[in-house]
Amino acid sequence: MRIASFNINGIKARLPRLLEWLEETRPTVACLQEIKTMDDGFPAEEFEKIGYQAIWHGQKSFNGVAILADGVKPIEVKRGLGIDGPKDGEGEQARYIEAEVNGVRICNLYLPNGNPHPGPKFDYKLAWMELLRDRMRTIWDEEVPAVVLGDYNVIPEDKDVWSPKAMAGDALMQPESRNAYQRMLSDGWTDAIETLNPRGGVWTYWDYQAGAWQRDHGFRIDHLLLSPELADRMIAAGVDKECRGREKASDHTPVWVEISD
Repeated sequence: MRIASFNINGIKARLPRLLEWLEETRPTVACLQEIKTMDDGFPAEEFEKIGYQAIWHGQKSFNGVAILADGVKPIEVKRGLGIDGPKDGEGEQARYIEAEVNGVRICNLYLPNGNPHPGPKFDYKLAWMELLRDRMRTIWDEEVPAVVLGDYNVIPEDKDVWSPKAMAGDALMQPESRNAYQRMLSDGWTDAIETLNPRGGVWTYWDYQAGAWQRDHGFRIDHLLLSPELADRMIAAGVDKECRGREKASDHTPVWVEISD
């Protein structure tokens, strides 16, 4: 069973690349972030043509998450964490959706970026991370095989970025962001990519600006955290780096974990 995460950065703009990747790699579950479409604009029929069923949580022009499953319908468990955006009256942003697929709890998230730092957006990021940790504790108590995956917008350590100095002022690398992420790991969750690549140097994101892709100036912000019940079944984990170099690609590339049935 292969479970993947892909910040697609606009599902309509990247649909050909997304369908291409799905057919090439055929993940059992594909979690998408930044679909950037309202619910009625989600192209579910395009995925059905190649055998995938989906659930999604959309938002106009921003955010949005979806879970696709090969040959089965994801059974929705929860959407949203119950926190409003950083602006008064903004309401909750479409950043979280949770489902059961083939006996595995799939928790798909798009964590707030938090820039500019400091400020209300950074405060929102930290508050969101605390609510996520609370949700993860609830799932932990259920003792189900689970993966909490997506775009965390956190660079966990200096080894996860091409230049710590270049990113030092960014919300993704602030001590508060890193500490919040590490607290999740200290609760007993396993970072799949880190576990199999302890020396670092694995990137999942390259900016569109300043030739970042061509110069390999990237960093790791897309993570897969496994519960003990799932970590024991991990066979492999990796990054589909080549997808970033294709025409009209997302600025992220897919990450995945393979587990035994």
